[in-house]
Amino acid sequence: MEIESLFSEEMEPPGQLNGLTGLEKAAHDLILPQEPVSSPPPVVPVRPDRHPSCFTDSRRSQVFRKRFYPGVSREDWQDWRWQLKNRISDHESLGLMVWLSEEERSAMTYAAGPRPVAITPYYASLLDAMDVSHSLRRSMIPVMQECFRVDGEKEDPLDEEKDSPVPGLVHRYPDRVLFLVTGTCAAYCRYCTRSRIIGRSGAEGSLRVHWEKAIDYIASHPAIRDVLLSGGDPLTLHDRKIEWLLSRLSRIPHVEMLRIGTKVPVTLPQRITPELVKILKRYHPLWLSLHVTHPDELTAEMRQACMRLADGGIPLGSQTVLLAGVNDSVEVMRRLFRGLLRVRVRPYYLYQCDPIPGSAHFRTPVIRGIEIIEGLRGHTSGYAVPTFVIDAPGGGGKIPLLPEYVVGRDGPDLLIRNYEGKVFRYPDGGPVRHEIH
Repeated sequence: MEIESLFSEEMEPPGQLNGLTGLEKAAHDLILPQEPVSSPPPVVPVRPDRHPSCFTDSRRSQVFRKRFYPGVSREDWQDWRWQLKNRISDHESLGLMVWLSEEERSAMTYAAGPRPVAITPYYASLLDAMDVSHSLRRSMIPVMQECFRVDGEKEDPLDEEKDSPVPGLVHRYPDRVLFLVTGTCAAYCRYCTRSRIIGRSGAEGSLRVHWEKAIDYIASHPAIRDVLLSGGDPLTLHDRKIEWLLSRLSRIPHVEMLRIGTKVPVTLPQRITPELVKILKRYHPLWLSLHVTHPDELTAEMRQACMRLADGGIPLGSQTVLLAGVNDSVEVMRRLFRGLLRVRVRPYYLYQCDPIPGSAHFRTPVIRGIEIIEGLRGHTSGYAVPTFVIDAPGGGGKIPLLPEYVVGRDGPDLLIRNYEGKVFRYPDGGPVRHEIH
């Protein structure tokens, strides 16, 4: 039967994707190389029935492939399944491509950290090979600070499990639900809110049961009009699974819109194939929320992926996490949000980093996010200014935070401050009629 074959497909790409490596060759491994070497890592072939994404590779991507994957064809490199199967998850392979500091190597070798390591070869090409402070590198390569918890950090900081009526479904707001459809991502961010489930996909049978229970719950609650598919990353699923989910959800009469939360256009743009876009187009209104971190992610490949989605009539919004030492400046955020608009993505949310275990080195003071919004408002297009929110610990939901533009009152007038700091009066005392002469 079709449903049986659908769920018999592999759930997780093969390879070591369940965390950090064990203790091995300690003395040898701590002798750090002075520069990346060019010996290629082992390569897993893909099946012959692939559907290449037909992108134009950037110059940087071409150079990286020829240096570190000299036996890999352009067709394989552009195949999203090849990229997933050849994700980099151990310090030996990663050390061939970038110079690993002692702290990075120790974190990948010795630390039983809470979050798995996996980076697509494409995304690895964006990392600075020598600079440990490089923004994208900090967001993907673990450091020993991940192994230390501070007060207030929790495995489930948003208390999603408390609002989960069936496994994998979070029903916090009255009219919408969060449907966690997979534990797999193309690449694993070090600050991931759902690190407790990421990289821990269940067996095929349990996945089917999980999906069926969630869909049954949605169908039995008429107040639910909006379903957000997340995880993990739904777009790491095969086309047939994605279409099965979307078709089942779209047949529920009271479901008015579907959303997908994804970082795939950033970490695995090759996944945005014409075939995938055709599937997504069938289920309008459907929206995509893209997780974008830094302007360095706005590559030629990412641009092509976004344009392909936008040309399919799919509205694109972005979600960005505020990260210390990565993107916590007005200048970086301005470049990011303006760049997103150029690829037809509307900046939507700027999140304060959630307090998961080992994330203290990523979190900025909340006032920094407010200052960034203030530095954007009036200095760039309004479309380029997202809403700064804290997803409140304990299950309080998203709470927006804004700079204070109301200065006070003077009699019936409201005193308001503009982006230049100038104060203006707005008549706010109700209608007072005067005779016109």
